[in-house]
Amino acid sequence: MRNAGVTKEKILDAAMAEFSAYGIAGARVDRIAATAGCNKNLIYVYFENKESLFITVLKKNLAYVYDKMPVLTENLPGYAADLFDFSMANPQLMRLLAWANLEKQSSIYLERADSITQKLGELAKAQRAGIASDRLSPASLLTLILTIATAWSAANPFGQLINPIAQDGRDNLRQTVASAIGSLIASSPPPS
Repeated sequence: MRNAGVTKEKILDAAMAEFSAYGIAGARVDRIAATAGCNKNLIYVYFENKESLFITVLKKNLAYVYDKMPVLTENLPGYAADLFDFSMANPQLMRLLAWANLEKQSSIYLERADSITQKLGELAKAQRAGIASDRLSPASLLTLILTIATAWSAANPFGQLINPIAQDGRDNLRQTVASAIGSLIASSPPPS
């Protein structure tokens, strides 16, 4: 008899590839089952439906980002550079996040509201300590850090579209991200 845990992991891995390529609407349970090497019915037994499988895949992969990458308030440029590295190393996850947003699955983020609240609290403390400027709200600051850090990822068309050869110099991009965040959090306003 097959190990259910191993089969579930194979399904989740296959589903990650399928959903990141096609989204929920375009994904096919038949292809997921074939890639996982299991019977299609097992997917429904373990995960009920395609939408539930998508949410399970998304939750599993977001756990790392939310729980394992705390905001490094003492080094926000370094934190942004680490997020950049993560987003570039995980193109499937970045595409999955884009699909979640496009397909109105963003309610999944609300389940992680405690993690977001904690990050916002850390940023507010950094602002009170003078580590980061208080010109922006913590929510705006976090949004900008995440956006800049993922600008060249698979989820954001602009970095790749505007300057496609920039990806060849990934170390330079990493430094650009860190430098941009350094400017963003600087105490004095940037020159106009």
